[in-house]
Amino acid sequence: MDCIFCRIAAGEIPATIVARTDHAIAFRDLHPQAPTHLLVVPTEHVGSAAHLSRGAAARVLGEIAALATTVAAELGLEAGYRMVINTGPEGGQTVDHLHLHLLGGRQFHWPPG
Repeated sequence: MDCIFCRIAAGEIPATIVARTDHAIAFRDLHPQAPTHLLVVPTEHVGSAAHLSRGAAARVLGEIAALATTVAAELGLEAGYRMVINTGPEGGQTVDHLHLHLLGGRQFHWPPG
């Protein structure tokens, strides 16, 4: 498999890694959409949130959300931040590996684009 996020997690492709656990990794997005824009991904390959079984969903989504909230606190995003998971092509997912966008450092509006 030639998954860019798997290769980043394995240390094969350089990235600006902000935090890591046994099951998730957080790194800076190459095309930031906010002053703080990180991607938080599970270290095991999962194509998207739609590929998770009910039991795995709680574990995997919990791991990436927990790392995202920890990093948000460490980066001083007390004023607020947004966590986004795009699923599938129509949902805006462009890399076939589950990932959470952690965005902060500016005012966000609703509804999103």
